[in-house]
Amino acid sequence: MKKVSCLAILLAISGAANAATVSRIDVTGAQRMDAESVRILSGVNVGDNVGESRTNTIAKKLQESGYFSKINVRMSGNVLKIDVAEAPIINMVTVEGNDEVSTDDLKKELKTKERTSYDASVIGADVQRLLTVYQRQGFFGTKIEPKKIELDDNRVNVVYEITEGHPTWITDIEFEGNKNFSDRTLRGEILSREHAWWRFMTQFDTFDEDRIQYDGQMLRQFYLRNGYVDFVVKDTTGTFTPDREYYSVVFTVDEGDQYDFGKLTIDNPFPDVPTEVLNEVIVMDAGDVYNVDKVEETMSAIRSAVADYGYAFINVEPIPTKNDTDKTIDLNFKIQKTNRIYLNTINILGNVRTFDSVIEQLIPMRAGDPFSLQTIEEGRQKLMRTRYFKDVQMVPTRVADSNMMNLDIKVEEQPTGELSGGFGWSNINGFMVDAGITENNFMGRGQVVQLRGSIAEYQKQALFSFTEPYLFGRQLSGGFDVSYTMYDYSSLGSFGYDRDSLTIAGRMGWRLTDHWTQNVRLSASFDQNYDIQATGGWQKANLYTLGTSFRYHNLDSNFAHNTHTGIVANLGIAYTGFGGTESFMRYSGDIIGMVKFFDDRWQLRSSLDFGYIQPINDAYVSRVYRYFLGGESLRGFDVAGVGSRLWYNSTYALGGLWKLNGSTQLNFPIFIPDEYQIKGFVFFDYGVLGKPPEKEYTDPYMHKPNDIDDSWRTSVGVGIYWNTPMGPMNFSWGWPLKMTEYDREQRFLLSFETQF
Repeated sequence: MKKVSCLAILLAISGAANAATVSRIDVTGAQRMDAESVRILSGVNVGDNVGESRTNTIAKKLQESGYFSKINVRMSGNVLKIDVAEAPIINMVTVEGNDEVSTDDLKKELKTKERTSYDASVIGADVQRLLTVYQRQGFFGTKIEPKKIELDDNRVNVVYEITEGHPTWITDIEFEGNKNFSDRTLRGEILSREHAWWRFMTQFDTFDEDRIQYDGQMLRQFYLRNGYVDFVVKDTTGTFTPDREYYSVVFTVDEGDQYDFGKLTIDNPFPDVPTEVLNEVIVMDAGDVYNVDKVEETMSAIRSAVADYGYAFINVEPIPTKNDTDKTIDLNFKIQKTNRIYLNTINILGNVRTFDSVIEQLIPMRAGDPFSLQTIEEGRQKLMRTRYFKDVQMVPTRVADSNMMNLDIKVEEQPTGELSGGFGWSNINGFMVDAGITENNFMGRGQVVQLRGSIAEYQKQALFSFTEPYLFGRQLSGGFDVSYTMYDYSSLGSFGYDRDSLTIAGRMGWRLTDHWTQNVRLSASFDQNYDIQATGGWQKANLYTLGTSFRYHNLDSNFAHNTHTGIVANLGIAYTGFGGTESFMRYSGDIIGMVKFFDDRWQLRSSLDFGYIQPINDAYVSRVYRYFLGGESLRGFDVAGVGSRLWYNSTYALGGLWKLNGSTQLNFPIFIPDEYQIKGFVFFDYGVLGKPPEKEYTDPYMHKPNDIDDSWRTSVGVGIYWNTPMGPMNFSWGWPLKMTEYDREQRFLLSFETQF
């Protein structure tokens, strides 16, 4: 022990003997940096004792600064000599060879910057970060080589040369241990997909480790929605091919047993909140298969129901009791008691352009109302739906020592003007191009001003529209429209007429209930009509119309699958007269019913549309204002392809004073994955077009009877709907089942539209 201590003392004495007191510090090799800066970075001062170990520490400290590529530190007598070679300055940083990832996205990951010192360790870390970016997109075979290009004045360019290669595709996704659900079903519940040529628009068929882990969570959620509460993913294994271009993954699962809901109870601490009201919001029944989504939905419904009675910020905790014998789970929803809270003040913040009054009219709560999270969220949704704001935050703040709450509505405004355009094609209008400008929050008052024009093969239109959503400060919309439309239908199908129409209209609308609205419209149309079978050329017609319409809208939508359940209906009545050239009543209505089923991927849709024109005092109703049937309204038939005809010209439709048509259509997924939003459909269309005025029954010159009928037509067909990134496209093929000899068929129907 004494020998060791003596040895340590001798070494210490030896080190001290080799150390020298620094009398001067000499710096050589520095060009951009002055000698004094190097001395400061070294951390050594004149008068310090410096030995061999200290010189190593000084060299390491200078190296860590990143300013130098070479460093030599030594003592020469009492002089500390520091010899350095400065690291090059980076002149430019570029990325080359990238195609799948943008240069901007890659440069965001780089720590190497222009006008900084070249540091090989930083560049090496940059390479790893860039590789991570590519691996997240499935390019595990990517190679990145950093190049240093030397310039004059000790400057360099840094170039990251990238060889992307091919993405690492997932060739197989398999499952082990699953007994109740097939591999095909489970593959449909995860994000990852097996590689196929038609998945070129998605990246879900490339390997991503984070996504594979998320797939395991999605599997657990799927099983929890189907009653398998003990489900676990025991293992997720995968193998790469040697070139890392392909990957196979196997999920090993343990499903466990399926459980049903048992006894469902609510622990309600509020005497003024009826328990029967809370029981009504429970979305499942005892005996139903356990579903974690229904548990969450019930918790949210209970919170909303209690909040409507003024008790905010309550916590609902589901307490499960698992019964392994009968495979049920009892649930007790325990509500944490709070005091009733009221709104004290409502403060609107962040609106520079939009008037406070506009926001106040949109929100459904006022100061003094009971505090309700449901009502507050309803107000936030209404504000967001206006599209006046990029973001809306409802921030409640408790007033100290009271049962009051202040509410701050923080809005972030966004541009509300829209410059839009589009193009499309349909059998009735041909190729179409339209453009317009819309201001949805004119002068910050919530008013809508629109100017729009369209040019189509058979129709041209210009429109100016103004809408005040809160007329007289009430929930009453009002506005006016001015439009000019030119119809070139003389060469289209069976219409056989041209029409120029200038229309000026005023309107008002209001909400009757949550689902019903009503509109009243007063319009004046000044028309010029040309009928190819009539004498006298262009004829003037003035129409003055007063009408009202009712609309019902109640849909439960799955936007991911573009399916709906519910009803949309319209009912209208209008009088045309007031001294104009036409005098009649028009009654119209339509109803659409929809039901989604089979995981919301299928939809049954049925529609019915009717219209009836009643002449006033047996007045004559010109052909251009009658009903026509065919094309999109009755697939399998040409536009205006059914109904009464001239005896000598079967292409000339006489139209009818009434119509009734409908359709039943089944929309279903086809073999292409859901993310492409391509669906198939089969349909059955039917319709009947009423007779024209009696004046049209006989040719006035030859006194021969025209082909007059009001019989039913039917058709069946198939089609494909594709919701493309540019807009929806419809392809359908229809075959008439019941028709007359003078009806005009049209088997194929295409329509599409897009916005840009």
